Formats: sequence, structure tokens, C-alpha cells
Amino acid sequence: MIDRRNNPRDKVIYGGVASINERGATRDCVVRNISDKGASIEFRSVAGLPEEIGLTIAKKGRSFLAKVIWWGSNTVGVAFRDEADPSDLGERLRISEKKKRELQRRIKILLGEG
Repeated sequence: MIDRRNNPRDKVIYGGVASINERGATRDCVVRNISDKGASIEFRSVAGLPEEIGLTIAKKGRSFLAKVIWWGSNTVGVAFRDEADPSDLGERLRISEKKKRELQRRIKILLGEG
């Protein structure tokens, strides 16, 4: 297979967690190769995977917003979004605050305070 990337990827085996929706649903994954611009990620199944995901790689201590560029049977190729985009950061903050409020409500209900 011809590699058309401008940035070569390093072959790795990193455990990862993909955030797949605004409600906090996640899927475990394995990062098979990575560069500054993207990665190849393996899942048990790519069924229901959205076009944009959040990817956290604990071993690297980093999180990325990523757009799925190609799909395979259980693997996807992603391009990392520019993290310097302030509108994207603002949207991520709003989503995090919304999740926090929802979790606080659930905790109150579970404790019998709500």
C-alpha cells in the first residue's frame, strides 16, 4: 500500500479511549500508529462510530479531537483537528459543563436529595 501522508506515522500499540457522543459514551480502542496529524485506531467494531471523536491516550498524556478520514472493518484512520481553534475549545467547555451538571443531578437523585 502506498503511504500518501506528508507526516510519517510511528508504529505503536497504545491503549486509548474514544469519546463518541456528548453524553459521555466512550469506547476502548488501540492506537496502532500515530503522527502529529493523525492516527490509525482499532476498535472491536466501528459500527455506530461518529465522524468526529475525542481520543485520549493515557500513555502520551494527551487528548485529541479527531475526524474520521477512512473506515475499515474494525479500524479507522483519523486526522487530528487543530486544537488552537478557540471556537472548538469553547464548545468543548460547554459540553463539559453540561455533563458536569447532569452528573451532579444524578448524584443528588442517588443520594435521595433530588
